[in-house]
Amino acid sequence: MTHISTPTDVRPSSDRFRCRREIKFLAAMRAAVVGMMLLCGVAQGAEPKSVTNSIGMELIEIPAGKFTMGSPVGEKERVVNEEQVAVTLTKPFGLGKTEVTQGQWMQVMGTEPWKGGDYVKADTDCPATYVSWHDATQFCKKLTDLERKAGKLNADEEYRLPTEAEWEYACRAGTTTAFSFGDDAKQLGEYGWFGGNTAREPYAHKVGLKKPNPWGLHDMHGNVWEWCADWYGNTLLGGTDPVAPREGIVPKPHPNFRVLRGGCWRVFPVGCRSANRYHIDRSFRNFDLGFRVARSQLATGAELKK
Repeated sequence: MTHISTPTDVRPSSDRFRCRREIKFLAAMRAAVVGMMLLCGVAQGAEPKSVTNSIGMELIEIPAGKFTMGSPVGEKERVVNEEQVAVTLTKPFGLGKTEVTQGQWMQVMGTEPWKGGDYVKADTDCPATYVSWHDATQFCKKLTDLERKAGKLNADEEYRLPTEAEWEYACRAGTTTAFSFGDDAKQLGEYGWFGGNTAREPYAHKVGLKKPNPWGLHDMHGNVWEWCADWYGNTLLGGTDPVAPREGIVPKPHPNFRVLRGGCWRVFPVGCRSANRYHIDRSFRNFDLGFRVARSQLATGAELKK
C-alpha cells in the first residue's frame, strides 16, 4: 500500500472550514468596530465643522446617517407618542448652532414681535420669541433671499425649518440616552435652561451659555420650544427622510398643529428629553416659542404642503 503523507501546513477539511468561518467572523467584527469608531468620532470626539453666514449665524454641518427615533419603553417618563422607529437621513444639512436670536431676527425681518410681551428679556443674544410657525418660515424665506443676493447661498440651497427627524437626530448626536449628555436629569442645568434654574429669571436666556451637545449644538434641551417643519401626528414616521404630511396622519388631532421640540425654560426635565414631542396651532405666538434654522439643498421630491 502506498502511503500518502499529509504536509504539516495543510489542515484537515473540518479545521479549514472552521478557520474560514473564524476569519469571516473577525472581518465582520472589525468592520463593526470601524463603523462604531467612525460614529463615535463624529458624535463624541471630532470637532464639528461649521460655517458662518452673512448675518453672523453659525451653522453646524450635520452628516447623513441612520438612527432610532423616539424613546425606548424603559425610559423614565416617556410618552406613548414616542414609540421608536428606524430613520435614515440620506443628505447632510446645516443646523443653527443656537436658536435664532433677537438680533438675527431684526437683521432679517426688521421687527420685534417680542417687544412689550410678558416674560421677555430684550437682548440681541436672547432667542427671538413670540413667533408663530408662519413667522419662522417667513424668516427662512427672507434669509434665503438675502443670502443669495449676498452670494453666500447657491441657487439650489435654501434655509428652512428642520424636520422633526432631523431635529431629533441632531439633538441626539449619536447618543441613545434620554438626553444628549446621558440619562441623569440632575445634569440638565449644565446644558439647558428649564424650570429648575429659571425661577428667579423667568424668561428665555442668552443662547450658547450652556454646554453644547456632542455635535456642538447649544440649547437643544430647554430655553425655548423650537418649531419643526412637520405636521403633528400621534405616531412618529420612520423610514427614509420622513416628513409628516398634512393628509394621511392617523389619528389627526388638529388640522393646524405643527411639531415643537426641545422643551423650554419653564418645563420640567421630562419635557426637555431628546425624544419629547409637543404640538400647538401653527399660528400661536408665545414667550416660550422660538426656532432654529436648517440649510440644505432644495427638496427634489414632493414638497410638504403648507
